[in-house]
Amino acid sequence: MSPTAKRFFTKEEQDRIMNAILNAELDTSGEIRVHIESVFKDDVMDRATFIFKKLKMHRTELRNGVLFYLAVKSRKFAIIGDVGINKEVPKDFWNDIKEKMAEYFKENKFTEGLVFGISETGAHLKKHFPYHLDDINELSDEISFGK
Repeated sequence: MSPTAKRFFTKEEQDRIMNAILNAELDTSGEIRVHIESVFKDDVMDRATFIFKKLKMHRTELRNGVLFYLAVKSRKFAIIGDVGINKEVPKDFWNDIKEKMAEYFKENKFTEGLVFGISETGAHLKKHFPYHLDDINELSDEISFGK
């Protein structure tokens, strides 16, 4: 684990991101994760897909996991939605969220960008994957850190 990735966000900022995940998941059975690395030079979608599988996000019952991946020093990010979600969201849904997040990131407002993306995702997941009393939290809400 790279100290640079882990220290990119302050403890308070990490708490805000985790709270956004918790709030987004309150009304949905969807699962949201955030993974942060310092540097990645190759294709960001390939890396995000690899991390998605490494975190076992494809193993949710309804295939409704979403990963927000950031390589902070490389200034690259991606959003990966599992097949269950991708069948439900509009064609440009992820690109629209990425564009809005990029506006925050350009102003070095990384926490705000992530919170926005997570909140928008949660609102949309609520429509297609509403929370049920017997739902369990299938994936950790903790931010994961890589190299």
